[in-house]
Amino acid sequence: MEQLIGKRTKHDILNAYGVTVVPAEAVLTPESLQILINHRIDINSIVFASDREPVQEKSIQIGELVQQTVTVSKELFESILLSRKIPLMEIRNEVLPAIMQLSKNPDIFELFEAVKAKDDYVYEHNIGVGVISTLIGRWMNLDNSELSILSLAATLHDVGKVKLPLEILNKPGRLNEVEFQLVKKHTIFGYELLKGTTGLSLRIARVALQHHEREDGNGYPLGLKKENIDLFSSIVSVADIFHAMSSKRPYHEPMSFHEIVGQMSAGKFGALNPHIVSVFIENMMKRLVGKQVLLTDGRAGEVVYINPHNIETPLIKLADYFLDLSQERDVHIQTIIA
Repeated sequence: MEQLIGKRTKHDILNAYGVTVVPAEAVLTPESLQILINHRIDINSIVFASDREPVQEKSIQIGELVQQTVTVSKELFESILLSRKIPLMEIRNEVLPAIMQLSKNPDIFELFEAVKAKDDYVYEHNIGVGVISTLIGRWMNLDNSELSILSLAATLHDVGKVKLPLEILNKPGRLNEVEFQLVKKHTIFGYELLKGTTGLSLRIARVALQHHEREDGNGYPLGLKKENIDLFSSIVSVADIFHAMSSKRPYHEPMSFHEIVGQMSAGKFGALNPHIVSVFIENMMKRLVGKQVLLTDGRAGEVVYINPHNIETPLIKLADYFLDLSQERDVHIQTIIA
């Protein structure tokens, strides 16, 4: 079996529980080979990438593509203020292909890092939510026509914010009650803009209206409950929350990885669609295997195993021993090291 060392996997390698034990594009090492043996993986079932297949040059290209897409999107959104019309053809031709391309990136943590909002939150958020929603749609096995509608809806979910004052959108502190009530109207403004756009599915307008609704009825603007919320609105809600928590905003820094996962998991017990949250977290966590992480106590290590019965507390390989986060309740994953 030593002859496999140095070969590159083409797909995720799953154990009998469906948990990724070696991710796609990983180069096999003696340690990862031992993991395969421990999980009784049939070596003959593994598909390896051909030596002629280049490893994808992702980091710089992804970052550049995100920034280019944000710039184009910003120009198109700003044009709405003057024309009072959605530049639908331009968005479909110049923005959506990039959203689709980004959502196919095999390294989702590199992707999440690239789409985090850092400087121009409003417009970076549009692209980030578009990409993450599309990624979730792929994990939910939506067909191509549904995925196209979802991608467009997610990218346009906050279009109503073009009608809000920039000083409120970029305010470096908490909004007061009057400002918050005005910001909440972006859902209605977006719905009105989109429902009058020729050639646009009414479902896309509905997502703009509903993406802040919550299944327990505590959302806005209509206080809808789960049976009245469109599936696509629920997907965009999950992507919206994840991207907001992981990004730098005018009034707070990005949250840690374990805080984001913990809050989203809590959200599936009332506010968010539990199936969508579960699909998102399970797909994200199983791709942690092989990733380097920084822990909340300052130590760094590698995720080597995800417990299928407790996916939020993986096994971490440190320099001199293995740390089971399910047994160390005071230690958590702070960040994923790209």
